[in-house]
Amino acid sequence: MPELPEVEVVRRGLERWVAHRTVADAEVLHPRAVRRHVAGADDFAHRLKGHRIGVPRRRGKYLWLPLEDTDQSVLAHLGMSGQLLMQPHAAPDEKHLRIRIRFTEPQSQSPDEGPAGDTELRFVDQRTFGGLSLHDNTPEGLPDVIAHIARDPLDPLFDDEAFHQALRRKRTTIKRALLDQSLISGVGNIYADEALWRARIHYERPTAGLTRPRTLQLLGHVRDVMNAALVAGGTSFDSLYVNVNGESGYFDRSLDAYGREGLPCRRCGTPIRRRAWMNRSSYFCPRCQRAPRAAS
Repeated sequence: MPELPEVEVVRRGLERWVAHRTVADAEVLHPRAVRRHVAGADDFAHRLKGHRIGVPRRRGKYLWLPLEDTDQSVLAHLGMSGQLLMQPHAAPDEKHLRIRIRFTEPQSQSPDEGPAGDTELRFVDQRTFGGLSLHDNTPEGLPDVIAHIARDPLDPLFDDEAFHQALRRKRTTIKRALLDQSLISGVGNIYADEALWRARIHYERPTAGLTRPRTLQLLGHVRDVMNAALVAGGTSFDSLYVNVNGESGYFDRSLDAYGREGLPCRRCGTPIRRRAWMNRSSYFCPRCQRAPRAAS
């Protein structure tokens, strides 16, 4: 599932191409793509028509398109394979095209800067785990179904001290805490492993024993790895993650831990190990990231 950097790359592309454009019509080609919109496909398409899209927003891994003239938003779940693509009207339909949104006006853009101005937004999803849905906004401007999601570490209002205190109160381990979207949003398996490797912290280290300087150091590494991934366009392990222009990210070339089982640690040369963890995998250096005694 895309993590914060990948979703932010998509959000920035959408801001460039769909912000302040008015929906001419929407077409749902597969009902599963709007299953979270309980009123159904026809209602979803009808309620979008004629509305002007505001600046796309994101919190953690969640992306939404506010409707400027209402207190509602279109929430996008990318799931494992969802793609939001800007395509010229004349472009052939993708094999797994699920939703098409057309606009009343073209996006003014010079020919050498991207897709042609006469474009439409397409939601493509091979595995149909993702989808779009329309929701009421909270007073803060979030779709109500994600009101419980914590701020992410790149949010200027993220509270480092509150996060540290929450870690101290939790009876859990550090990687579980990093993936807890009610504590800190946007961090998934890839960037948790990368930040923990940079901080030299084992993924099973109990959170209750983390000092304030150690927590702040870890947050710094989380931010650094996410900002580096943003510059690289995110992490693409296959063709299913792309930006709105259909381009893959290349941060996978810079990963230090995730996916590097058996390869030498870039710090000490010890082979990186992989361990099964919560139906996922954890990658770590057994020398740089010493396991706590209980985990050993």
